[in-house]
This record gives sequence, C-alpha cells and structure tokens, in this order.
Amino acid sequence: MKASLLKVLLLVLFLLSTTSIMTFAEEEIDIEDYAQNMQPGWNLGNSYDAVGEDETAWGNPFVTKALIQKVAAEGFRSIRIPITFDQRMAAGPDYTIEQDFLNRIDQTINWALEEGLYVMINVHHDSWIWMENGMETDHDNTVKRYRAIWTQLADRYKNYSTKVMFESINEPRFAVEENEQQHLDELNEAFYQIVRNSGGSNDIRPLVLPTLDTGQEPEKLDGLSQFISELNDPNIIATVHYYGFWPFSVNIAGYTRFNEEVKQDIIDNFDRVYNTFAPHNIPVVIGEYGLLGFDRHTGVIQQGEKLKFFEYMLHYAQEKGFVHMLWDNGQHLGRTSLEWADPELIDMIQTSWETRSALPNENFIYLKKGEKITDKTISFEFNSHTINQILLDGELLRAAEDYTVSSDAVTFHQELLASVVDPNQTGNQATLTVDFSGGFDWDIDIINYQTPLLEDAVGTTESFQIPTAFDGDQLATMEAYYPDGSIAGPQNWTGFKEFDYTFSPNYENRTIELKQNFFQEVNDSEVQLTFHFWSGEKVDYTIVKNGTSIEGTSGQSTPAPPEKDTEKEPEPKPDPEDSNDETEKEEDVPEGIDDEDKHLERNNEENEKNEKTEDSEAPNKETQTKEQTTDFIEEQRLPDTATQQYNFLFGGIILLVLGIGLFIWRRKKII
Repeated sequence: MKASLLKVLLLVLFLLSTTSIMTFAEEEIDIEDYAQNMQPGWNLGNSYDAVGEDETAWGNPFVTKALIQKVAAEGFRSIRIPITFDQRMAAGPDYTIEQDFLNRIDQTINWALEEGLYVMINVHHDSWIWMENGMETDHDNTVKRYRAIWTQLADRYKNYSTKVMFESINEPRFAVEENEQQHLDELNEAFYQIVRNSGGSNDIRPLVLPTLDTGQEPEKLDGLSQFISELNDPNIIATVHYYGFWPFSVNIAGYTRFNEEVKQDIIDNFDRVYNTFAPHNIPVVIGEYGLLGFDRHTGVIQQGEKLKFFEYMLHYAQEKGFVHMLWDNGQHLGRTSLEWADPELIDMIQTSWETRSALPNENFIYLKKGEKITDKTISFEFNSHTINQILLDGELLRAAEDYTVSSDAVTFHQELLASVVDPNQTGNQATLTVDFSGGFDWDIDIINYQTPLLEDAVGTTESFQIPTAFDGDQLATMEAYYPDGSIAGPQNWTGFKEFDYTFSPNYENRTIELKQNFFQEVNDSEVQLTFHFWSGEKVDYTIVKNGTSIEGTSGQSTPAPPEKDTEKEPEPKPDPEDSNDETEKEEDVPEGIDDEDKHLERNNEENEKNEKTEDSEAPNKETQTKEQTTDFIEEQRLPDTATQQYNFLFGGIILLVLGIGLFIWRRKKII
C-alpha cells in the first residue's frame, strides 16, 4: 500500500515539476527578439500556394531539400511557406485536407528547421478564391471551412518547435467594403482561439496577423492594432506587404525613375506602420516585398532604378526594425539551377542587410554616334562611403587623369570615353566599376547609340509589331494620344502607358510590340505615339486603327536634351475607376499605393507563360511526391522541442532526488 502511495506521489510531483518548467519556458519568450532572429526572410512563392493539380501547377518544379539549403546558405534566416488549400481538401462538414499534401508541407518545414530557419505557414490564395465573396454569400460555411483548416494545422504542428509560426490569412479582402474589418476580425478571432486552445506549444507559439489587404492605410493599421490590443497576448506579430509606389512599381504615368516621390512613399508608409505598432512593442514583418512589375518580368523597371529602390526600401525597413521577406515566385532564385537570375539584384539586397550603399543618378553613359564626345558626370549620393578605385573592364583607372571626384559626383574625362568607343559600332562599349569603401559597387555602362529607327508596319489588334533598329538604345516608356490631344488606350488617366501590359520591346527580335490590351481600349482612329528612350531620345509614331486592322507609320525623332531625365513630368495619380484591369479577379486597380496586392493574381498568368520559372524535370510528378514523402516520414520527423527536453531532464532530476531520499529513509528504518 505504501509503495502504491509512493508511486502516486512521485507521479504528482513529476507532473507539477514539468508544469512549472513549461511555465518558466513561456516567460522566457521575447517576441521582439524572436522577430529580429527572423531577419531576413524569403518566400517560397508559387509552389504550395499554386492553384492546380500539385505544387508544379504554376511552372515551378517540386520543392527540394537542396533549395531550402541554398536559401539558408544565402543568409536568409526565415522562410515563409504560402499554402493554398482550396483544391486540396474535401467538402464539408469535415473539410479534411489531403494527407499527401500535408506530408509535403511537413517535409519542407522540417528541411527548413534542420537548416536553422524560422518558418511561417499561412492560408494563402484561399483569401480571394472562396473567402472574399464567401463571407458575404455563404458566411457560415466559409467560416466553418476556415476553422477546419486551422483546426487540422494547429493539431498537426502543436508539438513542433516554436520557430514555426502561423499566419492567419494572406492579403485578406472582402466583397463588401463596409464589412471588411468585421470579417477579418471574425476570422482572426477564430484562428486565435483555435490555435491557443489546441495544446502543445500552441499556447505560446508566435502568431502573425495581417491588416486588410496587408495594406498600410491608416484605417487598416488601426483596425489591426485595436484587434491585437484586445487580445492582450505578448506573442503576436503584425504583418503588412510592400510593393512600392504603384506607378513606379509597374512603370506607368512617366514614373520610370526612383525619384523623391517614390522614396517618400516608402517613408510615409513605413512611418505609419511604425507609429501604429512600435509604441505597443508589437513586431512588424513585411511578409512580402518587391515590385509589382516583376509579375510580368523583372525588366519592366530599369536596372539602376530598381537597385536604388531595393537599397532604400531595405535600409528604411531596417531603420524601423521591420523584418523583411523577399517575395520570390521562382523568378529570382532558380528552383532547379539554384542560381540567382539577377546577380546584381541579389548582391544589392544582401549588401543592404548590413549597410547602406552609394547611389548614382544613373548607371549608364550614353554617347551618340558621330557626335563629339565630352566629359560625362555621374552624380552620387555617397551615404558616408568613399571611392576606393574605379576600373574599366577590370583595369585600374588613374584618378585625376581618367576621372575626377567631387563631393557629390564623378566626372569621366573625354579622353577616357573616346578611347573605348568604336565609332562604327553601337551598343555597350565598356563597363566602369566604381569600387566603394563599403556597400554595393556600381557598374556604369558606356553605350554608343544612334537614334532608334521605327519602320512602317501593318498588323492586327491581336498581333502588331513595329520593326525597330534600337542601335544601342533602350525603351523607357510610351505615350499615346488621339489627334485632339485626349488620352488613348487603357489607363486613360495618363498618356504614359504601362510597360509590358500595353507595349513591350524585344531587343533580340528588333521589334516593339503593341499588345492586345492596348488596342482593346483604343477607338477606331488615328493615335499618335511617342516612344521615350533611356538616352533621352524621343521618337514619334502614328497608328491608325480600323476594326481589327492596324497600320503604323514612322514619324520624326526628337534629339535628347542635355542633362535631362527621359521621362515627362509625372501624370496625376490614377483614378481607380479609370484604371485598367489585369488580374484574374477583375477588380478595379486601387489608387496609388493600394495596388501592392495585385501581384498575386498576376503570378498565375506569369507562370503559365513560363517566362521566369525553371522547368520541372520530373516525368511522373505524383510518383515522385509519394516517394519523397515515404522516404521522409520515418527518418525526418521533427524531434521534441527544447521545452519538452528540459521537462524530461528536470523530471529525471526530481525522480533521482526522490529516489535517493527514499533510499536513505529506508536505510534509516532498517537500522
């Protein structure tokens, strides 16, 4: 009897000790330190969030361990895994998620944890596929389906390391504007209660909550701030997304350059976010960042202007203490090659994690063929750096003789420029590399060019291409007007059309294509076009639309004015009612910065065209997935969390002490 009582006593003491230890572990979590340990982050976009048969539906190959290892090796410390459940779950009332699919998520999470990465999982494109309208038209079933997802996920991952965090929903938006915040609060509340009451480590697991549309407008920030305040939970992270000042982000309305207005948009938005959450010690994660034009291709924004945007955006995000996570749908880090598509871009991104960089006004020098060559000056914002040296195609140049440096510029001398130019050739002649004491080292291309020549052409609204001799120049933007001066084409609040959506240069084929999107909103009429080039040249061209027939006639060119930007003064900001529709969802383009969420619907179109993703080499995708899952299940399940291990350790110590005490007590009794 005494032995039984003693066993019961030992069991009670063990349970009490583990409970106290778990409580101690909870008190040790510092959510602000946790968030900073996530810096910087990367998105596994267009894989598990793809809508279709499997993770390859949008053009990316199967996710591999090598990919996750590469992400960690590149210096990223967290990974966001977007997940779409829509086509991967049964109908109600159970809404059971496919086990094979969840096994793949398990595998990827565990690969990431093995590499020391923090992991964020979410409910992704479901937000617009069935929640956006469903919260109005089928409210109860929509909520039940959402609750079912998080009930299954919370239970499945409750014993995983707290380095795995849950994000309630991606870019939430709802059909009726006046009900949006109410719907988001309802879903966030359901998410919160399910997770916090599901056991394991979920009572302390960091949870990530978004603003409406993950936007930065005051009312959206205030809505989330109020909701988090009412939770009174120390382990909550706020999230927004940022894709830049919208006209610059897609190259429309003459915003071809990273100018003060684009820069100010970063400042204004990040300041609002900071002022909303920082006073309450709520960490902020920029769960996605990039440029919206990338959803068409990364060349929509000129290289130098693109690099300046990322440098300043990352600098200011880090100044405000925000975690930033690069959106990558496969166009940045090749999923098969494991190589970066744009080494300059990733170099700038990685450099900006540590320091600021000097910023030039331009990363090119255009010299017109046949004209006298003169000294050329590149202005710099040095940002506390100094120039170490300048090289020409790898060869060291001589300061004072080849170039001079002032307090805010570098002037390259006429003799140097003349020595590298072949008067009979156009195009890139040489590359100057400006090596700085810190930060990013800039390449400046020396380009010999002639005024581009556009030829007459005929075609249809479905296929119209202008034969073009670019002769070293590159296209910046295009204007379109009717003869009476009114604006022609889509986006009729601006004469400057959206790059690649309405027109696109093809330097290899030597053509400029006017796209069907442009002609769909052009009247049967003459339209006067002006093409603006990065050299500063402007070339006029006239088209006549008659039904589906198009006829084009070349016009006069305007020489580049000295020391002047290629773009016209920016047009007024867009009216959302007049903006073009280019998403699968067919909704109006929001005003200005509100358009950062558009990339999600465009990604499907981008990947269906296979413009920027790696081809899968798996002949049997279903078989491969099952084999990967089977091999992994037994050998790579996540071990117990650190908290659980400490529980067992301290429990063992307590049992040992009690055992020694029992032994001494029994010895005394025998004696």
